[in-house]
Amino acid sequence: LGVVEARRGRGGGLALTEFGRRSSVGWLTRTLEGEEEVVGCEADPPCPLRAACRLRGALREAQDAFYRALDPLTVADLVRSPTGPVLLSLTPRPPS
Repeated sequence: LGVVEARRGRGGGLALTEFGRRSSVGWLTRTLEGEEEVVGCEADPPCPLRAACRLRGALREAQDAFYRALDPLTVADLVRSPTGPVLLSLTPRPPS
């Protein structure tokens, strides 16, 4: 997706790209999780209520609202202080 850059070798690791920092959390979640329905109404076997179900539409609306709530938030927002320093403290640092 171009969100993370991997570097090999000593001092290597993973780093967020500029695109990754600017990426919407909503977009990233949709891309990684997919926009399939929360429940498998058409699964095998399909739900016998699928033609007359009221829950299916409500679940779709709730899922859309979930993604819309995440859309304005960027990955950079998630690691901004005070969260970023706490995240960094959770990973062991290699010896210098």
